[in-house]
Amino acid sequence: MNEITIREARSADIAALVAIFAADELGGHGDTTTPEAFGDYLKAFDRIVSSRDQTLYVAERDGQAVGTFQTMIVTSLVGRGSSSMIIEAVQTRSDMRGQGIGSQMIEFAIAEAKRRGLRLVQLTSNAGRKDAHRFYERLGFKQSHLGFKMALK
Repeated sequence: MNEITIREARSADIAALVAIFAADELGGHGDTTTPEAFGDYLKAFDRIVSSRDQTLYVAERDGQAVGTFQTMIVTSLVGRGSSSMIIEAVQTRSDMRGQGIGSQMIEFAIAEAKRRGLRLVQLTSNAGRKDAHRFYERLGFKQSHLGFKMALK
């Protein structure tokens, strides 16, 4: 099995990452690989990379993006003004699932949070992703909160 490298995303990765998101039928985020949508992704990428508190990562094998995730650092007054990491948009290319890539990505994020001295790592997962829930529990996450969303667009 070829080694996985996890690195910060570059603009050249956008098309491959969008293809991973667009292939996700359960997520329901409306991602698409149509050329007219590319500008929206490019604007979002620029906002992410210009933020001190956000990082978009790529899991790469043999020069190809096979997975991705994003981290955000949030500081609040709760917990005596501590900072936490939120992990978002965890996706592995469908033909690469079951090969440990997701575990490597999450372990990488946890190691980064520890390196930064953060209080905790948290993530949310679509309620319908039962396999993902078991995966996160195997990695040591505990279900502790109930989440709510309100679509504005």
